[in-house]
Amino acid sequence: MPANPKYLSSNWQRFAKITAAIIGGYLVTVSFHLAMAYIFNHVTIIITSTFTGFVLWVVLMIVAFLAKNGWKIWGIYLLATLAFSILIYLGKIYNPITF
Repeated sequence: MPANPKYLSSNWQRFAKITAAIIGGYLVTVSFHLAMAYIFNHVTIIITSTFTGFVLWVVLMIVAFLAKNGWKIWGIYLLATLAFSILIYLGKIYNPITF
């Protein structure tokens, strides 16, 4: 028995969801952990990110596939990445990491 066509998404939506899940989720995960490294103790955050990075990435993948519109998820992920990038920039200015 074939699936009901009203529940199937277009090829572009499928492409948007898959790329948002893999690439967009990874961008948000990395930018989030880098922003936290510039705000808090960078050694602790980098060690913790080896574990929490995978968990956050998987959660963002699941969210991307649960969404109705893949392009909206791309927009949300890009805005989140931009916001974390601004935090990274401000962290470099006000709290520079010295090694």
